[in-house]
Amino acid sequence: MPKANGKENILVVDDSIDTLEMLERNLKSKGYRVFTAQSVVEAIKILDVTQIDLVITDIKMPINSGFELIEHIKENFKYIEIVVITGFPSIEGAIRAVKNGAEEYLPKPFTDKELFTVVERALEKLQMRRTMRAQLQKIPSAPFGIIGKSESMRKIFEIVEKAAATSATVVITGESGTGKELVARAIHYSSARASAPFVPVHCGSIPESLLESELFGYLKGSFTGAFETRAGFFQTADGGTIFLDEISETSSAMQVKLLRVLQEKEICMVGSRRTQKVDVRILAATNKDLLGLVKAGLFREDLYYRLNVINIEIPPLRDRGEDILLLIRYFTTRFAEEAKKTGPQFSDHALEVLKNYNWPGNVRELENVIHRLVIMNEEDVIDVPDLPSLMRSSISPRPILNRTLAEVEAEHIRSVLASVNGNKTQAAKILGIDRKTLREKLKNVSNS
Repeated sequence: MPKANGKENILVVDDSIDTLEMLERNLKSKGYRVFTAQSVVEAIKILDVTQIDLVITDIKMPINSGFELIEHIKENFKYIEIVVITGFPSIEGAIRAVKNGAEEYLPKPFTDKELFTVVERALEKLQMRRTMRAQLQKIPSAPFGIIGKSESMRKIFEIVEKAAATSATVVITGESGTGKELVARAIHYSSARASAPFVPVHCGSIPESLLESELFGYLKGSFTGAFETRAGFFQTADGGTIFLDEISETSSAMQVKLLRVLQEKEICMVGSRRTQKVDVRILAATNKDLLGLVKAGLFREDLYYRLNVINIEIPPLRDRGEDILLLIRYFTTRFAEEAKKTGPQFSDHALEVLKNYNWPGNVRELENVIHRLVIMNEEDVIDVPDLPSLMRSSISPRPILNRTLAEVEAEHIRSVLASVNGNKTQAAKILGIDRKTLREKLKNVSNS
């Protein structure tokens, strides 16, 4: 069945008529096409005749439970995401739901914002899965869904294949924007844990005061604001893989706790004195020199050697040669399809400039540039004048040697911000700094 206005089809399953009506009304307000069912049997009948993208289901229902529906979906459909909602939240229920195949777990009562956030996140994951599948079908030479034919990337693919065959911990290093999480996903989905959850955690984006409770969960009443008991990322990833991005941003105290997880295979929830076993493979990533941090006393040596069983160093885009052209072709096709327009061609001169550009933000920067070009360009051919100004001026650079370091830094910050349309989060990632540092530097730029 075709989708309405290009929006996804959502099936809501709950034995409460009031809940069904509320969810249907809210989801329709966002343009989704919504189907409802009061039982698992009724839901299965709809699934058999309708293309459904996302199922939102209660757990406790008469006759058949939501767990049975999840099992049926996972055994009979490839591309349906699942969100579990329940008025009886528990750690065991959350873990079971996620392990059985649910992407999200939302306890009642929840706000409209929480609902929409969970739905959008689940649908983004669905789109990612479909995109990865399409990439593999359209580009046979893209191992693990990663675009690249260069010698350096072929070596990466070999290491990924070997790492996937083991349960060893892996440290993935490389500059910001090189695709460290994509490599981590490739390892997980090529391993024996592929059917279990892959849980990415960006350590640098979680306040230090919250990181422990986010990773290990917490008991109700264990701290101010802990109104319920919640599982952490490690419980959610049980049986699968947890990806600790920006591992270098963790404190010494947190590093001790992570070391215990690696050694003992157990965690302790905040507010609890009891430990619980977890079967989780840890993949970590950083854009910093971990060994250098160890020597400087900023990262624990014992944790470093526990993590660094296998090391994968992803090369910067500027060192990947013809891969730049492959990625340009891939991103152009992808964003043109999303915009429902014919993909533009690039002049030879424009391709030469793009290939020779330094790409400080790596693949992420390239993706942003191509996305903007596809959206903004109305011509059939993209030429050098259509490229961002910092690229045009870098064709025949003439170094200006009478400027201070602060002036050079300020110019680079402005250029990176311009390349991402002023998006400070993206600019901070490209620059390899956090948003707070970027804000401070922008104050200096504006005052200079």
